[in-house]
Amino acid sequence: MIKKILYLLVAASCLTSCSLDDYDEPSETFTGQFIDKTTGSRIQTEVGSGGIQIYMYETSYKENPTPWSFTALQDGTFNNTKVFAGHYTVLPYGPFVPLTETDENGVYTKDERLKDFRISGKVAHNFEVEPFLNVSIVGQPTVKDNKISVNVHVERGTSNPNYQQDCTDVVLFVNNSSTYVGNNNYDSRVSTFIGGDAAKNAVGHDITITSEDVTKANGAGQNYYVRVGARINYATNGVRRYNYSEPLVVAVP
Repeated sequence: MIKKILYLLVAASCLTSCSLDDYDEPSETFTGQFIDKTTGSRIQTEVGSGGIQIYMYETSYKENPTPWSFTALQDGTFNNTKVFAGHYTVLPYGPFVPLTETDENGVYTKDERLKDFRISGKVAHNFEVEPFLNVSIVGQPTVKDNKISVNVHVERGTSNPNYQQDCTDVVLFVNNSSTYVGNNNYDSRVSTFIGGDAAKNAVGHDITITSEDVTKANGAGQNYYVRVGARINYATNGVRRYNYSEPLVVAVP
């Protein structure tokens, strides 16, 4: 008798779960890129929670839905092929001037969210934003005594007075494994961190950053991937995010 009861309970559970899961998988595509509204260049970022996060609020069925999110690629593009068809409010967070601002009562004083945005089939949208900083490597990296040196230019990416906080760190990120290099993937044995007044005073100037000796890592005779990141003392959605240069490959003979 007990076995029969257990069997019926398992069968009922199966029927319930089958009915709840009887939905088509999401198959719509949301694609695009994040572009510096001043320069027209794509926003360089990193993959993961420290980069650009895109929050999706599906408003088709609920006025105040719980969001889900995904992240952009490090070159500032995104391509999500598993989205349910419907209407969305879209709010990205990244190393750029926030799309929303609120007063002390939580009332929006600025609201540039993408609202009532219909996703069906393949839909593209480009976000034009103001990066906190623009970071670029000037010229080509050089190698001397198994150390990699780069000349870097850091400047403000926005004139908005609310986002002129000090630059807290400028970092030469180095790894030996992938062009996906940044705060999410670097070799601490050879990367170089600059902070304090040196980082603060780097804004508006060219500076030279030199890595540690690569023999501390995987040695010479190999390719190394380098990228410079810099960030200000401001957090978006609880995260202080880096603005980046484009990644480069450096052959260390």
